[in-house]
Amino acid sequence: MISVNYRDPRPLYEQIKESIIKLIMTKSLAENEQLPSVRELAVELAINSNTIQRAYRELENEGYIYKITGKGTFVSPQEHFRPNTDELYKSFREAASKLLFAGESADALKNEIEKLEKEVKQDD
Repeated sequence: MISVNYRDPRPLYEQIKESIIKLIMTKSLAENEQLPSVRELAVELAINSNTIQRAYRELENEGYIYKITGKGTFVSPQEHFRPNTDELYKSFREAASKLLFAGESADALKNEIEKLEKEVKQDD
């Protein structure tokens, strides 16, 4: 389910984008599954359609979704995903730095990464 939190300081389009990515990663949205139209999602979430368009545009630029004119918007096959790795590594480094500063060990972080890797590969 795609949702937004008005108390979240992030822009709504980022929240929508992250919500869709999570649905794709958890296989709640399958490869080639159709997404709601911009208009449908705007009505469902009670927000401006330009906000939905921006989220969809960014998701398309990163390869998570694709459009077929006159048909709709669909989830891309995983091999087409091109996430902004620079931004993801920046977020990762910030989170890891905070955990290390808080006293977590590098081994604990490595264990978490290994657990995540198993979870992600298990879904394949």
